Amino acid sequence: MKKTIIYLFFILIPIANNARVSLIDAVKVDNNDIYTILNLTEAGLSKDVFLLAIKGLNKLESDGKLSNPNIITIADYSQSSNKKRLYVIDLINKKLLFNTYVAHGRNTGDEYAKFFSNQEGSSKSSLGFYITEKPITGSHTGYSLTIKGVEKGFNDNAIKRAIIIHAAAYATENFNESPRRKRTGYH
Repeated sequence: MKKTIIYLFFILIPIANNARVSLIDAVKVDNNDIYTILNLTEAGLSKDVFLLAIKGLNKLESDGKLSNPNIITIADYSQSSNKKRLYVIDLINKKLLFNTYVAHGRNTGDEYAKFFSNQEGSSKSSLGFYITEKPITGSHTGYSLTIKGVEKGFNDNAIKRAIIIHAAAYATENFNESPRRKRTGYH
Protein backbone atom coordinates (compact mmCIF):
# COMPACT_ATOMS: atom_id res chain seq x y z
CA MET A 1 0.00 0.00 0.00
CA LYS A 2 2.80 2.44 0.87
CA LYS A 3 4.41 1.95 -2.56
CA THR A 4 1.11 2.89 -4.21
CA ILE A 5 0.96 6.14 -2.26
CA ILE A 6 4.52 6.99 -3.15
CA TYR A 7 4.11 6.16 -6.84
CA LEU A 8 1.05 8.31 -7.42
CA PHE A 9 2.07 11.69 -6.12
CA PHE A 10 4.31 13.76 -3.99
CA ILE A 11 2.96 16.04 -1.36
CA LEU A 12 4.21 19.40 -0.19
CA ILE A 13 3.04 20.52 3.20
CA PRO A 14 3.86 24.06 4.25
CA ILE A 15 5.51 25.07 7.46
CA ALA A 16 4.21 28.60 7.77
CA ASN A 17 4.04 31.11 10.55
CA ASN A 18 0.24 30.88 10.63
CA ALA A 19 -1.38 29.87 13.89
CA ARG A 20 -1.52 26.11 14.26
CA VAL A 21 -5.00 24.73 13.73
CA SER A 22 -5.56 21.02 14.06
CA LEU A 23 -6.79 19.73 10.73
CA ILE A 24 -8.67 16.96 12.45
CA ASP A 25 -10.50 19.50 14.65
CA ALA A 26 -10.91 22.31 12.13
CA VAL A 27 -12.19 20.34 9.16
CA LYS A 28 -15.54 19.11 10.37
CA VAL A 29 -16.65 18.16 6.88
CA ASP A 30 -15.89 14.65 5.68
CA ASN A 31 -12.94 14.48 3.25
CA ASN A 32 -15.25 13.11 0.56
CA ASP A 33 -17.36 16.26 0.95
CA ILE A 34 -14.29 18.50 0.63
CA TYR A 35 -13.38 16.65 -2.56
CA THR A 36 -16.89 17.24 -3.91
CA ILE A 37 -17.15 20.87 -2.72
CA LEU A 38 -13.88 21.71 -4.47
CA ASN A 39 -14.97 19.85 -7.62
CA LEU A 40 -11.59 18.14 -7.76
CA THR A 41 -12.83 15.53 -10.24
CA GLU A 42 -13.36 18.28 -12.81
CA ALA A 43 -9.96 19.75 -11.94
CA GLY A 44 -8.41 16.35 -12.78
CA LEU A 45 -7.43 15.04 -9.33
CA SER A 46 -8.61 11.52 -8.59
CA LYS A 47 -10.44 10.91 -5.34
CA ASP A 48 -8.05 8.08 -4.41
CA VAL A 49 -5.00 10.36 -4.70
CA PHE A 50 -6.75 13.09 -2.71
CA LEU A 51 -7.78 10.74 0.11
CA LEU A 52 -4.29 9.20 0.31
CA ALA A 53 -2.81 12.69 0.52
CA ILE A 54 -5.18 13.62 3.36
CA LYS A 55 -4.33 10.39 5.16
CA GLY A 56 -0.62 11.23 4.92
CA LEU A 57 -1.20 14.81 6.02
CA ASN A 58 -3.12 13.64 9.08
CA LYS A 59 -0.30 11.20 9.94
CA LEU A 60 2.34 13.92 9.70
CA GLU A 61 0.21 16.21 11.84
CA SER A 62 -0.42 13.55 14.47
CA ASP A 63 3.35 12.92 14.57
CA GLY A 64 3.85 16.63 15.35
CA LYS A 65 5.79 17.35 12.15
CA LEU A 66 3.61 20.21 10.89
CA SER A 67 3.07 23.74 12.08
CA ASN A 68 0.42 24.52 9.44
CA PRO A 69 -1.55 21.55 8.10
CA ASN A 70 -4.19 23.79 6.56
CA ILE A 71 -2.65 23.96 3.07
CA ILE A 72 -1.70 20.88 1.08
CA THR A 73 -0.04 20.72 -2.32
CA ILE A 74 -0.46 17.59 -4.41
CA ALA A 75 1.60 16.91 -7.54
CA ASP A 76 -0.03 13.93 -9.22
CA TYR A 77 2.78 12.39 -11.27
CA SER A 78 0.48 9.64 -12.54
CA GLN A 79 -0.95 12.27 -14.91
CA SER A 80 0.58 13.52 -18.17
CA SER A 81 2.87 16.52 -17.83
CA ASN A 82 0.59 18.16 -20.42
CA LYS A 83 -2.13 18.31 -17.75
CA LYS A 84 -2.47 20.71 -14.85
CA ARG A 85 -1.39 18.17 -12.24
CA LEU A 86 -0.38 20.42 -9.34
CA TYR A 87 -3.13 21.21 -6.83
CA VAL A 88 -2.73 23.66 -3.93
CA ILE A 89 -5.68 23.25 -1.59
CA ASP A 90 -6.76 25.30 1.44
CA LEU A 91 -8.51 22.68 3.56
CA ILE A 92 -9.84 25.07 6.19
CA ASN A 93 -11.45 27.54 3.77
CA LYS A 94 -12.25 24.73 1.33
CA LYS A 95 -10.67 26.41 -1.71
CA LEU A 96 -8.60 25.16 -4.60
CA LEU A 97 -5.97 27.92 -4.57
CA PHE A 98 -3.99 26.78 -7.63
CA ASN A 99 -4.29 24.12 -10.30
CA THR A 100 -1.36 24.39 -12.66
CA TYR A 101 1.40 22.62 -14.54
CA VAL A 102 4.35 21.03 -12.79
CA ALA A 103 7.46 19.56 -14.38
CA HIS A 104 9.26 16.46 -13.20
CA GLY A 105 12.97 15.67 -13.03
CA ARG A 106 15.09 15.56 -16.16
CA ASN A 107 15.67 11.78 -16.11
CA THR A 108 12.21 10.89 -14.81
CA GLY A 109 10.56 10.41 -18.20
CA ASP A 110 9.15 12.43 -21.04
CA GLU A 111 5.43 13.17 -20.95
CA TYR A 112 4.84 10.77 -18.06
CA ALA A 113 6.98 10.48 -14.96
CA LYS A 114 8.17 6.86 -14.89
CA PHE A 115 11.57 6.70 -13.20
CA PHE A 116 12.22 7.98 -9.69
CA SER A 117 15.25 8.13 -7.45
CA ASN A 118 16.47 9.42 -4.11
CA GLN A 119 20.12 9.39 -5.20
CA GLU A 120 22.22 12.52 -5.60
CA GLY A 121 23.12 13.24 -9.21
CA SER A 122 20.25 11.22 -10.69
CA SER A 123 18.28 14.29 -11.88
CA LYS A 124 15.15 12.23 -11.24
CA SER A 125 12.13 13.21 -9.21
CA SER A 126 11.58 11.62 -5.83
CA LEU A 127 8.14 10.65 -4.63
CA GLY A 128 6.45 10.78 -1.26
CA PHE A 129 5.60 13.40 1.31
CA TYR A 130 7.57 16.62 1.64
CA ILE A 131 7.40 19.56 4.01
CA THR A 132 8.18 22.99 2.63
CA GLU A 133 11.06 24.74 4.31
CA LYS A 134 12.42 28.25 3.99
CA PRO A 135 12.08 30.31 0.81
CA ILE A 136 15.26 31.10 -1.11
CA THR A 137 16.15 33.22 -4.13
CA GLY A 138 18.15 31.26 -6.69
CA SER A 139 20.27 32.93 -9.35
CA HIS A 140 18.55 30.92 -12.11
CA THR A 141 15.22 30.12 -10.48
CA GLY A 142 14.25 33.27 -8.60
CA TYR A 143 11.93 32.87 -5.63
CA SER A 144 11.90 29.19 -4.66
CA LEU A 145 10.98 26.91 -1.79
CA THR A 146 13.27 24.28 -0.38
CA ILE A 147 11.56 21.02 0.46
CA LYS A 148 12.39 18.35 3.01
CA GLY A 149 11.54 14.75 2.16
CA VAL A 150 10.12 12.85 5.12
CA GLU A 151 10.14 9.29 3.75
CA LYS A 152 13.37 7.42 4.44
CA GLY A 153 14.78 5.83 1.32
CA PHE A 154 12.31 7.55 -1.01
CA ASN A 155 12.89 11.29 -0.67
CA ASP A 156 14.95 11.96 2.45
CA ASN A 157 17.87 13.22 0.32
CA ALA A 158 15.84 16.12 -1.10
CA ILE A 159 17.80 18.78 0.77
CA LYS A 160 21.17 17.19 -0.13
CA ARG A 161 19.99 17.02 -3.74
CA ALA A 162 18.97 20.71 -3.61
CA ILE A 163 15.45 19.91 -4.82
CA ILE A 164 13.35 23.06 -4.84
CA ILE A 165 9.97 24.26 -6.03
CA HIS A 166 10.24 27.18 -8.46
CA ALA A 167 8.53 28.81 -11.40
CA ALA A 168 9.75 27.80 -14.87
CA ALA A 169 8.86 28.71 -18.45
CA TYR A 170 8.76 25.01 -19.36
CA ALA A 171 5.92 24.35 -16.93
CA THR A 172 3.32 26.65 -18.47
CA GLU A 173 0.36 26.30 -20.78
CA ASN A 174 2.08 28.32 -23.53
CA PHE A 175 5.13 26.05 -23.47
CA ASN A 176 2.97 22.92 -23.50
CA GLU A 177 1.19 24.15 -26.64
CA SER A 178 4.47 25.09 -28.35
CA PRO A 179 5.45 22.93 -31.35
CA ARG A 180 9.01 22.76 -29.98
CA ARG A 181 7.84 21.23 -26.71
CA LYS A 182 9.14 17.72 -26.18
CA ARG A 183 8.17 17.30 -22.57
CA THR A 184 7.50 19.22 -19.39
CA GLY A 185 9.63 16.76 -17.49
CA TYR A 186 12.60 19.02 -17.94
CA HIS A 187 14.17 20.27 -14.78
